[in-house]
Amino acid sequence: MAVLGNNIIVYMNGQAIAGTKSDELQVESDTIEIASATDQDWVHQIAGRKSWSLNVGWLVLANLDVRKVLLAGSVVTIKIKGRGASDSSGVTGAAILKTVKITATRGNLAQGSFAFTGNGPLT
Repeated sequence: MAVLGNNIIVYMNGQAIAGTKSDELQVESDTIEIASATDQDWVHQIAGRKSWSLNVGWLVLANLDVRKVLLAGSVVTIKIKGRGASDSSGVTGAAILKTVKITATRGNLAQGSFAFTGNGPLT
């Protein structure tokens, strides 16, 4: 069964980020080049340190709070889990809110995005 985007809920400091339309979570691992005692012609690597980021696209249904742009640079707690799922089935981590974008076009719903950079582990 496919998981629909609206089944994923993102929480910032314990409150759901209302009206999310897309959530993109990315986890990466660095690699560290190592020497091999038996093979000098090929590169060998091991997994290094991990990092993560989260981009959230959202819609505002009423009462656009333009002051959200002032949150950029804040350290927040992020929780991501399935709609209706138990808290233990999600992931949590501290993140820095890197970018806040608001697009308000006359005649359309206001929309925007948050870009978070992980600040430590995602557990």
